[in-house]
Amino acid sequence: MRNNGHNAARDENFQAGHPSGEMNIASVSKAYGVGPLRQPVLEDCSFTIESGKLTVLIGPSGCGKTTLIDILAGYEKADSGIVTIDGQPVKGPGRDRLVVFQETALFPWMTTFENVIYGPMVRKEMSRKDLESRAISLLEKVGLVDFKDKYPTQLSGGMQRRAELIRAMINNPKVMIMDEPFRGLDAMTRELMQEYYVRLFEENRATNLFVTSEIEEAIFLADQLLVMSYRPAKIREVIEIELPRPREFHMLTSKEYLNYKKEALEILHEEAMKAFASGSNVAAVDFLEAYSERQAASGQEGRDSFD
Repeated sequence: MRNNGHNAARDENFQAGHPSGEMNIASVSKAYGVGPLRQPVLEDCSFTIESGKLTVLIGPSGCGKTTLIDILAGYEKADSGIVTIDGQPVKGPGRDRLVVFQETALFPWMTTFENVIYGPMVRKEMSRKDLESRAISLLEKVGLVDFKDKYPTQLSGGMQRRAELIRAMINNPKVMIMDEPFRGLDAMTRELMQEYYVRLFEENRATNLFVTSEIEEAIFLADQLLVMSYRPAKIREVIEIELPRPREFHMLTSKEYLNYKKEALEILHEEAMKAFASGSNVAAVDFLEAYSERQAASGQEGRDSFD
């Protein structure tokens, strides 16, 4: 069962005025191209990102995850359907939703500390003293306080990812959207980033949407797992992940974890069959590779990627 401490901490945050950040996505569809070349990417996509939870969206490369993120962030408009945050329609980008992308977006001419405080400093939302105190606290939590005067080019890839993460968090958005932020990192660094990220979430309990193509990462992080279908994509399945918090890596060998993994793998296999039936061999291979690799390793430790 889910750890009661999780819910108690979330309730305490709400009572203290923590932003809610529930997002509802209803019957969203999106296509690109004109006339006979028009290709549907999303079709009748509906789900809820629950406030105070870590929702993980999973699907193989090319299934429409990035298009969906762009719509949630307000960078793109859906052809049909509606997206709301706390009951208000999303009409464009806003400070209530911040996206941490795959590629680094740190300003190369600023130090780590300057990058972290930049947003709140420009908006003058808090005193310089309070802002600096908050920044130092976050830097300490991710092991970067000794690197606060370093420039991005002087940081490793993992350090840059940590700086990106707390630069978004310090803005206190209602919803943090993480677009495969650990993609491209080596296995050891990726595992370290997962540990930092999940600890920050468990302290903060803000609404998070984490997008990934790695099943083990998805289950380790998630309160709720959204599994996408083959194109045109929709949410094929919603899986409630009831592993206790705080999360520990030893849970990846538990019976409960393996059951969640098996359920997700079965969905992948069904979607691969749909891809074959439609004649899309590339998509089918992508799904089947994910399925076969995970099936072979289902009883073993490992952190392979869908990609």
